[in-house]
Amino acid sequence: MKDILVLSNGEKVPPADLEMAIAMDPLFDQVVVLGEGHSYLTALLVLNADLWPGLAREHGLDPERPESLRDPQLNKLILKRIRSALHDFPGYAKIRRATPTLEPWSIDNGLLTPTMKVKRAMVVTRYREEIEEMYGMDA
Repeated sequence: MKDILVLSNGEKVPPADLEMAIAMDPLFDQVVVLGEGHSYLTALLVLNADLWPGLAREHGLDPERPESLRDPQLNKLILKRIRSALHDFPGYAKIRRATPTLEPWSIDNGLLTPTMKVKRAMVVTRYREEIEEMYGMDA
C-alpha cells in the first residue's frame, strides 16, 4: 500500500504522521489510518491490554465481552482521544470513525514485518468487514 492516502476529494494524507500522533496516547498500542478513495479517514486501533479492563469498567462495560468494544460511548471516548492527539493537524486529517480491537498485530499473525512495521495490506484484508462497516455507516 501507499505511504500517502488520497481521499476522494483529492486531498493527500500521510497516514504515518497521524498514526504516530495517535499512538502517543497510551491507550492505543497500534494504529492504522485508512481512507484511500473515501471522503474521510478512519482508524483501526489495538487497545492497550493493560489499560482496557480499567477503562471498560469505568464506563460500565465488561472487558471480557467482545461486544464491549462496540459500545457507542466507548467509541465516542476513543474518537475524543484521537481528536485530542490530532489537534495540530489540518482539518482534512481528522478521523471520523474508529474500530478498536484487542488482538495485537504481530509477526506470528502476519500483520507485522520482521522489522516490526505494520503490513497495511494484511491489516486491511484481516479487518475488511470492520472497515466496510466504518464506511457503510453513511449509506
